[in-house]
Amino acid sequence: MFKKVNKLTTITFLLFLLSIPCLKAQSKNGPYLFAYFKGNGEDGLHYAYSHDGYQWKALKDDRPFLTPTVSKDKLMRDPCIIRGADGRFHMVWTVSWNDKGIGYASSTDLIHWTEQQFIPVMAGEKEARNSWAPEITYDPVSKIYMIYWATTINGKFTETAASGDDGYNNRLYQVTTKDFKTFTETRLLFDPGYNVIDATIVKEGKRFIMFFKDETRKPAAKNLKIAYSEAITGPYLSSEPPFTGKYWAEGPTTLKINDTWLVYFDKYTEKKYGALASGDLKTWTDQSDRISLPKGIRHGTILKISARELKKLQEEK
Repeated sequence: MFKKVNKLTTITFLLFLLSIPCLKAQSKNGPYLFAYFKGNGEDGLHYAYSHDGYQWKALKDDRPFLTPTVSKDKLMRDPCIIRGADGRFHMVWTVSWNDKGIGYASSTDLIHWTEQQFIPVMAGEKEARNSWAPEITYDPVSKIYMIYWATTINGKFTETAASGDDGYNNRLYQVTTKDFKTFTETRLLFDPGYNVIDATIVKEGKRFIMFFKDETRKPAAKNLKIAYSEAITGPYLSSEPPFTGKYWAEGPTTLKINDTWLVYFDKYTEKKYGALASGDLKTWTDQSDRISLPKGIRHGTILKISARELKKLQEEK
């Protein structure tokens, strides 16, 4: 037979639960994981974690969790990790400055990864120069993963070709897959009419939001913009002005904390990171003075993980 519990006892118990740090953290947002590279990407995959999305601490004393093995250059730049619908973590990355493919591996725990694969996404384009900053986005409606990246193809989009930046004149391309074993043919994803790189796409309600870098050299833009689409594969329309202001910015990654968008980006000319916050993706406030990141971090992606997953990562030595 149950004993009657008075109101004061119930309130006291609830206050006790809320005083436990791990319950408070889990009841809100984090923990978050920042997957990034350092230097030129030669040593591999690094992680940092945060409980609030602002203060980050490197894991494993900022030593790599995975070293690159594919392509002639064996780099692991611009790592993008997502948690797939299958429960696995799927990662793609830039393997070289001038290769026609990207790297891919998957994991169940972010520690032990499958054998690294080289996906020759631009092998069909004889004049392709590069395959930069690949990312993955999943569409739960169509149940497809889209992998997308930036490539310059010599002789294409000549109206926006420039002599600066080593003649790179990138557009965004994509393939889709349901199993990371078979892929659709490579197609153009986004041509805003100028040199563009470093896209990251998130789904919000019924629309897809693309954060990307305008890489225009003359006149110099080098800032971040936003495009929208009703379908994961586009078309994406950009009518928004740049939101990074005076900063030369690249490598955006984003997370949403409650109703606030937080966009991290690499202030690469200043060799440090910045962050902007917005509730409507139109009005932005600078959060750069509030953030703290490991020294030498280069751009990557942020994802949410569980407390159990974080604990296992913290135990790695």
